[in-house]
Formats: sequence, structure tokens, C-alpha cells
Amino acid sequence: MVLSKRQKAANVVIHILLILLTVIMVAPFVLLFMASVTDEMTLLQDGYAFWPGKFSLEAYRYMINSGQAIVRAYGMTFAITIVGTVLNLLLSSMLAYGLSLNGLPGKKIFAFYVFFTMLFNGGLVPTYLMYTTVFQIKNTFFGLIVPQFMMSAMNVIMIRTFFQNSIPTELYEACQIDGGGHLVIFKNVVLPLGKPILVSMGLFSALAYWNDWTNALYYVSDKKLWGIQSLLNEMISNIQYLSQNSNVATNVDMSSFPSTAVRMAIAFIGVLPVLIVFPFLQKYFAKGIAVGAVKG
Repeated sequence: MVLSKRQKAANVVIHILLILLTVIMVAPFVLLFMASVTDEMTLLQDGYAFWPGKFSLEAYRYMINSGQAIVRAYGMTFAITIVGTVLNLLLSSMLAYGLSLNGLPGKKIFAFYVFFTMLFNGGLVPTYLMYTTVFQIKNTFFGLIVPQFMMSAMNVIMIRTFFQNSIPTELYEACQIDGGGHLVIFKNVVLPLGKPILVSMGLFSALAYWNDWTNALYYVSDKKLWGIQSLLNEMISNIQYLSQNSNVATNVDMSSFPSTAVRMAIAFIGVLPVLIVFPFLQKYFAKGIAVGAVKG
């Protein structure tokens, strides 16, 4: 198709705007990384810069000194994120499939119950007591998975809307004529056709698990079970304590300690895996959100 001059000019303008938006979004991450490899004194004197006057890897050397703990925390975070996301998607999609069926008895009651949990909850203290005394998840792997993120009401509503708007009921009926029950329909029809919304909601769930440190704060005191966010949070707290109480730290020369650069390095390490994974899921993310957000 041959474009007119006006269309070509519009395309050029659109591309320029998109490039500018991309640069604006990428620039903070570049600045974050550059700050993490900048000499501490240069960083304090000259501030943040995209090309620092003096490079230094002291911040990452400090991180490497805690290498074993960081590797273990990364492993725990990956395990928590993968297991939690899979369980979240499985439970959310199964409930969403049931709520998308027209003939479900008590459908409005169940839908209201799901929506109600988005508005009200039992509060932190009752939740803590329930999980620690009834479910006994304190200082366990499940203490990092079950609370808060095990199943999201927003995920259920978004997935249900996608199923209702994007999957024809005729496919369900055809599968039932062939002798398939709801489990067969869910496995062979719903899951393959619902990939865009499942990937989108899975990304939200994975981000929540990856960035979470409150579950470890409330339910886990064993540092061997900590994820990367909890470990990095403790490192930042230790750095702040040493900076504010340098007279107590007799064995540490705080004048040369890269406290600011270390904070930047910690932030960069925490966000790096998300930056790597997101571009591969972007096509599903855009489609799933666009269709799943349409009111059914």
C-alpha cells in the first residue's frame, strides 16, 4: 500500500514521539546503573550523571562479599515467584472459568463475594493470627507464598471478563458434545485461548511476588528463607546504620564506604530480572489487558 505524504509525515511524527517516550522510560534505569558504578566522592560532589567523572566498582565488590547470601536469596525469590505465580494463575483461572459460565448456580453470589474481598479485609492482626495459628505457615516456604498473593480478586475478574468476551460458548458446547467435561474444556479450550490474559495476569502476580518483602517481615524470621528484596532491604538498613553511627563502626572506614553507590547497585540488581523478562511478554500483555478490561 502506497502512503500519501501526509501519512508518511504522520508516521515520522509518531515514530519520533515513541522514540522520545522510550528514551524517557529507559533513562532512569541507565542513570541508576551509572550511579552504581560511580566513585562515592564523585557521586557526592557532582551528583548523578549519565557519564560519571570517575568510575568505581566498590559498590559491586561490597555486593560480591555477600555473594553466597545473594545467590541463595535470588534462588529463593525465583522459587517463590515461579511457584506462587503458577498457583495464583491456576486458582484464579479455575474460579474465573466457573464465573464465566452462564448456567452456574449462584453465579451472582460468588461474583459478589470475589468483588467484596477487593473492598474489605480482616485486617493485619487477624490475618497474622489466622496464618500463624491455624495454617501454621510461620517460618515456612508457604509463608512467602500464601498471604496476600495466593489468589487475587482483580485477576479473577479480569480473567473472567476475557473468557466471556473472547471465547465463544459454542466451543464449550462442541467439546461437551464430544464427551468432554469441564476439566477437558478448561484444559483444551480455555487455557490455550486464554493465553494473553493469563500471561498478563501472571506478569502482575510475578511482579508482586518478586517485589514482596512484607511477607518475610511478618511471617519469616529465618534468613535462609529470605528472598532478594528482604536481603537487600536489610543491607540498606545496615548501610544506613553504619552511616549514621560511624563512631560505633570502629573497623569500617565510612569516609570511603560507597553507601550511596551501594544503594543504587542494590536497586539495579533488584529490577534487572524484570527488565530482562518483560520484553518477551509484552505482546501478550498488551492484548490481554486490552481485551480483559472490556466490560462483559
